[in-house]
Parts: sequence; structure tokens; C-alpha cells
Amino acid sequence: MAQKLASVFPGTHAISLDVSETAELDKQVSDHDLVISLIPFVYHAAVISSAIKGNTQVITTSYISPAIKELDAAARKAGITVLNEVGVDPGVDHLYAIKKIDEVHARGGKVREFYSYCGGLPAPDCANNPLGFKFSWSPRGALLSQRNSATFLQDGKVIEISSKDLMSTSKPYYVMKGYDFVAYPNRNSVPFREFYNIPEAHTVIRGSLRYDGNPAFVQTLANLGWLDQDIKNWLKDGMTWAEIQQQAIGASGSDETSLISRIKEVAKFPSKAESERIISGMRWMGIFSSEKATISGGNLLDTLCAQLGKLMSFQPGERDLVMLQHKFVVEWSDRTTETFTSTLELLGDPKRYSGMALSVGTTCGIAAQLLLNGHPALKKAGVLAPYTKEICDPIRALLEEEGVKMVERAAN
Repeated sequence: MAQKLASVFPGTHAISLDVSETAELDKQVSDHDLVISLIPFVYHAAVISSAIKGNTQVITTSYISPAIKELDAAARKAGITVLNEVGVDPGVDHLYAIKKIDEVHARGGKVREFYSYCGGLPAPDCANNPLGFKFSWSPRGALLSQRNSATFLQDGKVIEISSKDLMSTSKPYYVMKGYDFVAYPNRNSVPFREFYNIPEAHTVIRGSLRYDGNPAFVQTLANLGWLDQDIKNWLKDGMTWAEIQQQAIGASGSDETSLISRIKEVAKFPSKAESERIISGMRWMGIFSSEKATISGGNLLDTLCAQLGKLMSFQPGERDLVMLQHKFVVEWSDRTTETFTSTLELLGDPKRYSGMALSVGTTCGIAAQLLLNGHPALKKAGVLAPYTKEICDPIRALLEEEGVKMVERAAN
């Protein structure tokens, strides 16, 4: 597949490379002026280490992890740029947050509250499954992203949410007409008060968007053991889905009646309607069936993900949606307040690119070209992210020429 894709682009060729093979990684990286690392974030540090040896520039679309940050001094010494967070979230979000915040400060205002929520989702007309979600990447990664802990600043206090409680914090969140979203905090938002230069802010929350009903469904899957990554010695080839669910929750039998009775005890649904909705969805997933499951990874999470990958991937002709919105509550020098939003609504084109591919790939590609061209804001040694006007402005200007733009409005 990679060779077929590469064949239509001049000067492009595909190879197979194991990132854990350090010598071969070093060779391939050193043969190039720049490497764009789009592999899982846990492997970026290995790529950067090879780039340091080979004096190769690096770009990633991932957050700066502790492992990446530890390589800052070595990258500076080698004189290479390691530019991160140039996708959509993170990436496009930074470009427009910095823009608006700088404009507010230039007018003497203060950003008292900052909210930013993003979702990579199926378009509403394609959200035709119980989770209201489809997988364009690893189901495992997508589900585990909803099991992160979260930390944010609210009314001057640092609030911490445990991973097991995260989905229960989701609340309805209005972005625009035609969408029924819920939002929940994601990862650690607190450092962004410093990254975005808004020390005056008493509330800073960054999070994720899902369609209504998704977080409650994911929480139920977790309560019933399906997001457990631990190896289960009892999980054997030949077991049916119903038998697995019986074992996972200690049901009296593997028949549907026994399973549902025990599920209701464990899940503690808030209403009959919610119970019926989620149980119907589990039935759709095949969890009550006598079909033999394909065991994957020796654990429940990977076994479920293999099933969901078959049932809930994007099909030919289907569109995705990237929805990103910032909300700024601004206090002016006369003590009046005003709320502004910046919103990206990007639907994929089945005949060209998905919204996610366009927003992430174009942002990353523009940053790469600017770096190769020696743009002074990007051509700085060390580990960087687009948290300054000098880096954000040139990327954003070119990105808007490609049709990726957040629309700003006064909300009151």
C-alpha cells in the first residue's frame, strides 16, 4: 500500500523500517534534511535521538512529552530544530489561540477565561453506530484517550479528575446549530496559562468533543471490564463473546437474560431509557452473541478493539468532521466583559482528503516547508512548539490559503 501511494509522487519511495532497529534508523534519518515523525508518540524520542546524531531537523504533530523535552539540550548542541505540535489539536488550536490573545493584550484587555474543545468525529450523517464514533486510526488509542486523567484551572483553583471519573464529567456543550456535542477536559490544561501568556486567567480548560451519549457508553464499557489492558489467563481462543462477558462481570450464565441482569447491577444506569440505549448498542456490537471471538493481545481491550475496528471504521464515501472551538472571556480596561469564539468546522471530502488528514497534514507540511526554507522563527535549535506570534503567524497565513481557517465571532 505504501509503495502504491508513493508511486504517484515524484522523488518519493517507500521503505519498511523498524524504529527499534537503532542502526538502520540512524542511517535513514541521517540521509535526509528533515524527518517528520507521525508514528505513535512513545517512539518520537528514538527518532529525535537519531536526528541529533545525523544533524537532521525534526517535526512531529504530537505534544512535547517529557522524553522529548529531555532531548532539548542535545538538540541545541547539535544545532537542530525539533518542532512539535503542528497538527490540528495540537497545532491549529495554538495558531488561533495565540492570535486572539495577542490581539486582546494589544488592546489592553485581559483573558480571564479560556476554553478550547476539539473533536475528530464522523460527520453527523455518518455517525450511525451506538458510539457515534468511527475509527480512522487505532481503536485502542482512541478509546484509551477517553481514559486519561485531566487537570485544569477553574476559578483560580486547580481541579484534578481521575481517569476512572473522566467520562462522568462530560456535559452538553454548544458550538453551533446542527450538532449535539458533549465536552470533557483532556490531559493537563494548567501549563497553557504560561504557554499562552495569560497569567491573568482564572480558568483554563482544554478538552474533547464527542456526540451526546458517547462518554456514557465508553464509561459502561469500562465498568464492564472491556477497557482492561491486563492479561487474562482465562481468556482463551474458542470463547464466545457472551462467555467472555459472563466471565468479566461474574454473571450467572452466558445467556442474554443473565448477562443483562448482571450488567444492570454493575453499570448502575441512571434511567431505564439509558439502560435500553446502551444494552441495545452492546447487542449491536455482538457482545451477547454466541459467535466465537477473535482473541487479541490476551486482554479484553485489544479483543474488543479488533471487533470495533471491523464494525466502526469509515467506509468508502463517508465523511469525517473536525470541530475545534476556542472561547475567550475578556475583561477590558473599563471592567466590561466580552466573549469571543474562534471555530473550525471542517468536513472531509470522500473524493479527496478527510478533514483530519487535511488539517493535520497541511499544518505539518507548511511547518516543514518553512523550516526547510530557513524561516528565522522556526530555524532555532532545540525543542520548540508554536506558542509565539513569530512561529504562529507564518504558518497560519499559509494554512488559510489552503482553506483551513478558524472563524472568529463576538458571542455577546
